[in-house]
Amino acid sequence: MYRALDISSVFPFSIAIRFPQVHLVPQSAPELAFTLLLLITLFSTFRILRYYISFKSPEDTAFSDTPDSLATKNLNENGDESTIPLSPVSSSLVASFIGLVSSIGTMIVSPLAVRPVPGSEPPSTLVERALDVLPKLEKPESPFPVKQPYDSLLVLDVEATCREGTDFNWPNEIIEWPVMLLRWRNKDSEGRAKELYVADEFRSFVKPTWRPELSAFCTSLTGITQAQVDRAPKFTKVLESFYEFLLRNKLIDPSTGERLEQFIWCTDGPFDIRDFVVKQCFISKVQMPLWLKGDVLDVRKVVTYYLALQEGTVSKPPRPKNPFPKGGTLVRRRRTLNIEQQLRVLNLAEFIGRQHSGIDDTRNIARVLIELAKRGIRLEPNTPIYPGRRWQWMGKPGQVLEEYCFI
Repeated sequence: MYRALDISSVFPFSIAIRFPQVHLVPQSAPELAFTLLLLITLFSTFRILRYYISFKSPEDTAFSDTPDSLATKNLNENGDESTIPLSPVSSSLVASFIGLVSSIGTMIVSPLAVRPVPGSEPPSTLVERALDVLPKLEKPESPFPVKQPYDSLLVLDVEATCREGTDFNWPNEIIEWPVMLLRWRNKDSEGRAKELYVADEFRSFVKPTWRPELSAFCTSLTGITQAQVDRAPKFTKVLESFYEFLLRNKLIDPSTGERLEQFIWCTDGPFDIRDFVVKQCFISKVQMPLWLKGDVLDVRKVVTYYLALQEGTVSKPPRPKNPFPKGGTLVRRRRTLNIEQQLRVLNLAEFIGRQHSGIDDTRNIARVLIELAKRGIRLEPNTPIYPGRRWQWMGKPGQVLEEYCFI
């Protein structure tokens, strides 16, 4: 099986090199494996060289990573879930790889090969058709329902105390707790659905305790008056009232407090639960309830990604020559959309009610979710929440260190 090569006639020393005898037709299993490996290596090298010689940057064609396992999936003609279509370069590589495997298979089983049926499509055409099966997201409504992993959606958009010039690091206190309960209509046994409806609504103002007086800026922004929060219950009492709301809608078990069905919290951005609820639980010296814990669905993130698909800007932008631009140079950032802009992107009617009113914001976010469901968007968590998060102004439970509050 091996042949020795004597090179003593060329060099002043003698070395015996043994090469495997390669036959035109493989004679054994090792030779067959060696031949297949050689063919695959040569073909892969050829494809890589051809790709890079064409001066195409991978960043120009590769899709960027979807944010936090984004809940956006497409459907094929059978209604099954599938991921985003491959880029043109990826499609070409896949088709070439399939062609290589088909060629090798033909070489191996050539004695058993049969002639193609007249009128049948060549393999390359079948591959192209398979890659074109996925529908476009620009359709106003998906023809097939999507598998939705959650039975109910709780939409929350709190309002909190604020002062002009402060940011999310300030110890805000919740002053309005509005929630919309959305449920699926006609969800089948496999969990497929595309129609959401409003099942119930909850709203309560909340009395702040650390700084009970609202600033003029806060009242102007939210429309909430001092008289409304003075008459309102404290945060712990609001949680008790909302607990009754959950029991009435059979979302949690009355004896254990565990969830009776799968529901998910939905917010416009991560701020409501990630920042405001975590801060309020610390100030009120209560643990975050079990039914409130867990990752949330950031609706703004879903709509932003949906818009990127519409505009064809999902692929990564070319890397700039200078990664550290000079001062004053604009750096490209991902677009963020407020509730009003989300409604406009989805071709819905204008914002209904007063912006920065908790209940009105919540109702309009619910409208966005209902529309996303119609368009075949899978709704699931995409933003993590850390109940133990701390800020520098936090002392002992319930203690706000005034020296770290600059306003």
